[in-house]
Amino acid sequence: MADDVPTRSAAPTTPYRVLARKYRPRSFDDLIGQEPMVRTLTNAFESGRIAQAWMLTGVRGVGKTTTARILARALNYETATIHQPRIHMIEPGVHDVAIMEGRHVDVVEMDAASHTGIDDIREIIAQVRYRPVSARYKVYIIDEVHMLSTQAFNGLLKTLEEPPEHVKFVFATTEIRKVPITVLSRCQRFDLRRVDPAVMIAHLRRVLSAEAVEAEDDALRIIARASEGSVRDALSLTDQAIAHGAGAVSTQTVRDMLGLADRARVVDLFELLMRGDGAGALRELNAQYQAGADPVVVLTDLADFAHLVTSLRFVPETAGDASLSPDEVERGRDFAARLSVRTLSEVWQMLLKAIEEARVAASPKQATEMALIRIAYAADLPAPDDLLRLLQAGTLPALPAAPPGSAPNGEPVRGASPSLPSSGSGHGAGPAHGDVDARAAPGPAAPPAGPGATMQLRTVAGTGGGLSLGARMQAASVQPAPARPAAPDAAATAKLPTSLRDLEALAAEKRDSRMKAWIRRYLRLARIEPGRLEMQPADGAPVTFAGDLAKRLHDWTGLRWVVTVVEGGGLTLEAEDAARRAQLIAEAEADPDVAAILALMPGASVREVRLRGQPTPEPEMPEPEISAPRAIETVADEDLPERYDIDPATLGIPDGDDDMGPEGNDGVLFDPDADTDDTADDDD
Repeated sequence: MADDVPTRSAAPTTPYRVLARKYRPRSFDDLIGQEPMVRTLTNAFESGRIAQAWMLTGVRGVGKTTTARILARALNYETATIHQPRIHMIEPGVHDVAIMEGRHVDVVEMDAASHTGIDDIREIIAQVRYRPVSARYKVYIIDEVHMLSTQAFNGLLKTLEEPPEHVKFVFATTEIRKVPITVLSRCQRFDLRRVDPAVMIAHLRRVLSAEAVEAEDDALRIIARASEGSVRDALSLTDQAIAHGAGAVSTQTVRDMLGLADRARVVDLFELLMRGDGAGALRELNAQYQAGADPVVVLTDLADFAHLVTSLRFVPETAGDASLSPDEVERGRDFAARLSVRTLSEVWQMLLKAIEEARVAASPKQATEMALIRIAYAADLPAPDDLLRLLQAGTLPALPAAPPGSAPNGEPVRGASPSLPSSGSGHGAGPAHGDVDARAAPGPAAPPAGPGATMQLRTVAGTGGGLSLGARMQAASVQPAPARPAAPDAAATAKLPTSLRDLEALAAEKRDSRMKAWIRRYLRLARIEPGRLEMQPADGAPVTFAGDLAKRLHDWTGLRWVVTVVEGGGLTLEAEDAARRAQLIAEAEADPDVAAILALMPGASVREVRLRGQPTPEPEMPEPEISAPRAIETVADEDLPERYDIDPATLGIPDGDDDMGPEGNDGVLFDPDADTDDTADDDD
């Protein structure tokens, strides 16, 4: 009977420790990805230039707290033969175990997230005066230091600036911007970098080899990409993958664990979208969704691949990223060679918007499906650059024209003429999707398409019409001979201003006195051609002069003008007129006859010179100014003069009765009924 009782297996002698703690670095030699900081600290320790405080910053899991403990160990490193701080600690020291386990009496660790007040800092200030118990330095490690209150930071400043010689401070934070500058200026700052994917993958291989666990290379790439440079995150994901895969780390196990889609299937979905195959894209999304992929994650992976394609187009060295699979790099290069920057930018923007919509939608899958339909439809539309190139080359694909005078529903339309087909439905028979149909419309033999011929686009079946991406890729691969651009209309070009005087005349013709005054006073012309003007504003020109001039020229000529500010403009019209006027005056004064006249008239001078036949210059309209309204000055009656003495002869009125004014000759009033010599003559 006793043999039938199940016996409980013996518990392990030591509890299990997660990989992030088990393989925590114990020296600077074990620290990965932080070579610049290690080099700086090594030189400082060897030269004896050891700082009084350090500030360690970086993202989560890059080793800030671990570095702080290693630094405390290096400061207090001591063996039977070594009695000074040292970076490279070959053999264990006297205080190493206690320091790395966080239980040394002279190494005080404080979490600022739970000790934020001034009272906690007062306790530290009260303890720093006492020398260490057993170690060389008393080290204070304050983690998440940005969580301290303002009063706590202020209380720490004096001690941090002039600490006792036996005290060192090590701060760690993920929010360096929240730390006051007064604290940062008293510390040596080290920015711990994200670990490179190649270094991360090599580190994971060493850990898994020590654990006797087999792992696939693609699985390690996914973990390295998901960790985003954090060693702790990578080890935690590896630990979880080992448990999920029952002692082995496979690619499919990691995907299922993270809810990710197959990277190759994400690229397939991207290709379907770029081909404009909305139905195929929806089927692929549904298959990935049934396999456990999160729709938001699928959109994120699509955006990540779009970014990869764009990076490969501009920075080919991106292919050396260790987190990328060879197949992903190869297909990314293929897309980078075929897709335009305009298309990649549009897809990127649409994916970003789709991710935001899917996150807040009641049904993320439905939101993702609608986003994929939009992207597929947009990718199937012709790009403006492609249309322009095909039009210039005269190789735009033709479309079977609809019968003249027919509506979309088949009914005849009176007075209608052949036109481009509606983009609303394109379910007519035609070539296969992505092919270029260069055949002309049925009917009599048509002349070859020339620059002036009307070209038509083939409607792609099942889409809203336009050139598909396949047709665009084929068209892009063909490099037609550069077409000669059409010459602008001669009549329209003749009306455009070609000089500074033309600009002034145009402003005068449009009755824009303000712009005319600005052109005369501030415009120093460097170059002008239809649609483009280069000028240098004169001193005192308004800040908006260039923009206002471009807008006025657009309104006046109907042509879009680009006004550019350059150096080396010519003279303004005012300066030219002033120089011409000064030249004419100088020539006139040098004339013997004029000089003789000036000699006979002391104080006389030549003020203006006009050539024969030259019209009298119109007075220049001053630039309108907007000033504050002024109060109207009123004059009281007592301020006015009581009478005005006016000579009657001045007004042409003969002497008459003294009763013409109410006060005799003191005031003269004009009576239209009075008899005068003129009226008498008229009567005669």
